[in-house]
Amino acid sequence: MIADRAEGEAYVASVCFKHGPPRLVGVELEHLVHDHADPAAPVDPERLRRALGNHAPPTLARTVSADPTRPAAPAVPAAPHPPPVPLVPATPAELPAGSALSVEPGGQVEISTRPHPTLGGLIAAADSDLDHVTAALAGEGLVLGAAAIDPVRRPRRVLDTERYAAMERRFAARGSGGITMMCSTAAVQVCLDAGAPEQLPARWAALHALGPVLLALFANSSRHAGRDTGHASARWLSVMDTEPARTRPGSADHDPAVTWARRVLDTPLMVRRRPEGPWDAPGRLTFADWIARRGAARGWPPPTVGDLDYHLTTLFTPVRPRGHLEVRYLDAQPPGRWVDPVAVLAALLHRPATTDRVLDLCESVDGRWDTAARRGLADPDLARVAAHVVELGCTELGGLGLAPRAVDEITTAVHARLARPRLPHQRPAGNPARRPSEPESPSEPGSASGSESGSQPTRRRTP
Repeated sequence: MIADRAEGEAYVASVCFKHGPPRLVGVELEHLVHDHADPAAPVDPERLRRALGNHAPPTLARTVSADPTRPAAPAVPAAPHPPPVPLVPATPAELPAGSALSVEPGGQVEISTRPHPTLGGLIAAADSDLDHVTAALAGEGLVLGAAAIDPVRRPRRVLDTERYAAMERRFAARGSGGITMMCSTAAVQVCLDAGAPEQLPARWAALHALGPVLLALFANSSRHAGRDTGHASARWLSVMDTEPARTRPGSADHDPAVTWARRVLDTPLMVRRRPEGPWDAPGRLTFADWIARRGAARGWPPPTVGDLDYHLTTLFTPVRPRGHLEVRYLDAQPPGRWVDPVAVLAALLHRPATTDRVLDLCESVDGRWDTAARRGLADPDLARVAAHVVELGCTELGGLGLAPRAVDEITTAVHARLARPRLPHQRPAGNPARRPSEPESPSEPGSASGSESGSQPTRRRTP
């Protein structure tokens, strides 16, 4: 049990910030999943389970019944000898290059790599496992989505777990942002070492300062459920529409570990695990309240370290410390383009001098998360700072051990994002809209081969 607040804060600070020289980098690649022939069809968890085979997580064995408002599919006569449906393994197998695979509440798949000492090694491993999952899904007629929010379907939960059911009920009181975030969005998450104690404050501050700039630069979620949202990153806005206590960004601080530990204990419980009954938690009861047996927690057993560990997983901040620093603000990219934001971010945090320069460059747009999500690079201040950040990041790419060909490819792709046409509603005066006869630029947010819901083959690279 946790005896008092001081013990809880000390534990959080020790497990969330592990110090040492920055060496490792990892990535988590989330993707929506669509039927190749009918992208608007609901996710079929049974098909997804068959496709993933021994990589399928146990949560896929528990699914929500079909949407009762949707017309039932016509009955299909059973085959004389239907093939057996493979059971979900208790412990799913790792992907060939060592990544773990999980499935999100709306049927999104997520590939979580091991940490790698080099960016080239990370690229090779992630691409290999992404190819493996792409091929497995193709066997069931499924494809990975290219956008960070579902462009054609409304959110619908397909996994039936106590946690997800409690989250859906809790977030529903605030509107549709919660269910959209849970079931209709995907992100690229970058994992970087926290650094030595003397480096941590600057690295923490730089990752937050870069947030609005890189969110705007790599925004890829403008169209949702069949309509243009009018925003560059509707995904990010849905995250912010859940609960501010668990999603609001942090800020520069001389001791991030202390500040984070206080915040964790002052954050309301999202769910309370229990052997029977729903996992719902009282609306404003914080973890500190539970430790002190205040309010509804008076009759509860004392919280354990396991309870606190679980509580940590219910904060969805733009930068979340988990021993390493997990950057969560980047929109998912088309399957072959995920490396661009990851490489730029790793380059900008590679050397202390570069990190300090980042803080100077981003000072004028610090905290402009909402503007970045709504306007993207149509905001002139964000566009100006993004151009400087891209130049700095691309200059530093050469120090990451990548082959010159890979550096050139990433540099070209990132500069193309700076120069891409704005969305029609965001074009500045004097910039005519694309003529109907012109093809849509594949570098516009969410587009991939002319379709946001389509997939792209993984781009082969030379790490």
